[in-house]
Amino acid sequence: MSLVPRGFRVMSTYRRAWLVKDLIAGVVLTTLLVPQGMAYAELAGLPPITGLYTSIMCLLAYALVGPSRILVLGPDSSLGPMIAATILPLVAAGGDPERAVALASLLAVMVAVIMLVAGFAKLGFIAELISKPTMIGYMNGLAITILISQLPKLFGFSVEGDGAVEKVINFGSALADGQAVPAAAAVGIGGIVLVLVLQRWLPKVPAVLVMVVLAIAVSSIANLGERGVSVIGTLPQGFPPLTIPTVPWSDVALLAGGALGIAVVSLADTISTSTAFAERTGQEVRGNQEMIGIGTANLAAGLFQGFPVSTSASRTAVAERAGARTQLTGVIGAVLIVVLIVALPGLFRNLPQPALAAVVITASLGLADLPGMARLWKQRRVEFTLALVAFGAVALLGVLPGIAIAVGLSILNVFRRAWRPYQTTLGLVEDLPGYHDVRSYPSARLLPGLVLYRFDAPLFFANAKTFRDEVVAIARAEPAPAWIVVAAEPITDVDTTAADVLFDLDHLLDSRGQSLVFAGLKDPVRRKIDGYGLTAKIEPEHLFPTVEAAVEEFRARTHAEWTPVVPAPRVGATPPVAAADRSRPGDLP
Repeated sequence: MSLVPRGFRVMSTYRRAWLVKDLIAGVVLTTLLVPQGMAYAELAGLPPITGLYTSIMCLLAYALVGPSRILVLGPDSSLGPMIAATILPLVAAGGDPERAVALASLLAVMVAVIMLVAGFAKLGFIAELISKPTMIGYMNGLAITILISQLPKLFGFSVEGDGAVEKVINFGSALADGQAVPAAAAVGIGGIVLVLVLQRWLPKVPAVLVMVVLAIAVSSIANLGERGVSVIGTLPQGFPPLTIPTVPWSDVALLAGGALGIAVVSLADTISTSTAFAERTGQEVRGNQEMIGIGTANLAAGLFQGFPVSTSASRTAVAERAGARTQLTGVIGAVLIVVLIVALPGLFRNLPQPALAAVVITASLGLADLPGMARLWKQRRVEFTLALVAFGAVALLGVLPGIAIAVGLSILNVFRRAWRPYQTTLGLVEDLPGYHDVRSYPSARLLPGLVLYRFDAPLFFANAKTFRDEVVAIARAEPAPAWIVVAAEPITDVDTTAADVLFDLDHLLDSRGQSLVFAGLKDPVRRKIDGYGLTAKIEPEHLFPTVEAAVEEFRARTHAEWTPVVPAPRVGATPPVAAADRSRPGDLP
């Protein structure tokens, strides 16, 4: 890994022809960064200005060390609820903005530490902890959570509640009691409709910017601030100094769980987004460097009163469509935001809060993936169930328990597949080289006295008994085979527990006059079983380099001929056997 920051290396190869395109893209990007930054800050339970601080610092930091040429980082709708769920329970009763900012800043620093340590330790594979089905369910649950949290603000009031169900009930009660502010509802609902219409029919128009400008105009002309509609007010002027976030030590441990969850979601989101855009630009995705880039961006944000950040697919897409060539686009955006808060802090003072709620709600709709759920239902019900459980966990239990459950489900799904892998027997198919699954080719032929058995997973402590039980079932079949040949190429590992099981199984079959034979063991696996001393115990003559070699040896010894399968193949009980057999060992004990 080069010690020279990537930003400097890009500058050394920068082309003058890119400058105009990067400048234009930076201006266009800023029109999205400002309203979304403020909206997502409020989603996280923080003052709107912190969203601008965060945007500035993460853009500058990622431009310096990030590996992607055009990826845009910043406040994100998927992280907002996680940040709020982590810090708001620790904020003093009645709300304390300064304490909330300090907690959020420390949370960003903690996320940065996790990312940087993992990046330098080359743990980029952590992004794969969440499978696609559970991520779909998580994002759908997150979309519902965000929608429910923003509905009261959309109608000009606020509600309390510990969960989504309670918040929905309280929201309905507040509406029935007449707490809604008609002008706020008109601005919020009108903003949502305008953004969705523009995104659908005029996708090149900056829908969010148009809606925000119109909302400010209507608020200024109609004096909505005096009609019960909350407005942003004048933003603090200037930029915050370098600030080390300080909170009681008792809060640090409580922030750790949220920091870990945010780090996993942020990395998974960044890897998926960077992969999609890298395919278009011909770049390669480097997971470890992305972790370092995101970690540096979070560290910079946390030291200047910001909060955790992630990649934004929508903002990256805007930058790409505007012609962005390098991270100079993000730098231009950061500089323009600095100019805004230093020279024009009152520009957004009449921006209605319901308009920011509209920004967040339209973003949450982009998180939902109902077609993805429908596809899982049609293609694989098990994975649909995983997605549904992840959705329910987020919607009913909250975003932090939801991400923990989503990660746990993904890991359990991997474990389930390894614990109960696909198993089958193989046969000879006419006019098709090699040996093939008899489930796929019911007309395949077998050799009397021999069963070719394939186990499609590493052999380890959790599935060793599954392997043993299946081999014993094959050995008990009638007529009983003399050789059970394990087509071992899919077996990529054998741990010590599995090695002991193999030794006992080989001894059991030997005692009954049957042979356990391995064919096609990979070299790394062969070296492991050599190290366990298993090779000598199984007998070297029962280890063959290929399945073909094992079959030819068996035929040379027995003169067996290929015959049709009788009965229909079924691994898991009685395996498929040949129509005739030349010998039958005694029953297994």
